[in-house]
Amino acid sequence: MVGLVRDVQFENEDTMTNDEYTSRIEAGKYPKGGLVPLDSPFSDDRGDIQNLVLKPMTSVAVITSKKGSVRANHYHKSDWHYAHIISGRILYFEREIGSNVVSDPQEFVAGQMFFTPPMVEHSMLFAEDTTFITMAKNVRSHDSHEADLVRVEFITSDIASKYVP
Repeated sequence: MVGLVRDVQFENEDTMTNDEYTSRIEAGKYPKGGLVPLDSPFSDDRGDIQNLVLKPMTSVAVITSKKGSVRANHYHKSDWHYAHIISGRILYFEREIGSNVVSDPQEFVAGQMFFTPPMVEHSMLFAEDTTFITMAKNVRSHDSHEADLVRVEFITSDIASKYVP
């Protein structure tokens, strides 16, 4: 069994800025916490600008998902991604490669962003209709995305129905 990549606990992880967190990602160090800190937005009388990631990446996608649907059920060999929720609610599951354990999910809501490192089985269950943006390290054309992932049976419809009736 491959060890969980999310194995680094940083001394100030709870108080990290977005730049500190994303700089560690860029350096290949993946903090234990999945929730990505967002700095305060720039606000004026026109509205707000919320920076999400100020680091290089190659792919950005908008994904919509219906309540009760499941996405992912895979792991990436080399890719990683951020997910920023625009609307809705995601129940996010992750575990070590090859594990059969299904732990309680982390819940992420509109305005939050989370990170998934490579070599971590993960699944997303949508507790309500949801729109989110993913930002990834690798090019996400269909063929290149499929070549980098390994599908696993993780969150089945039976498990999903326990969390989202």
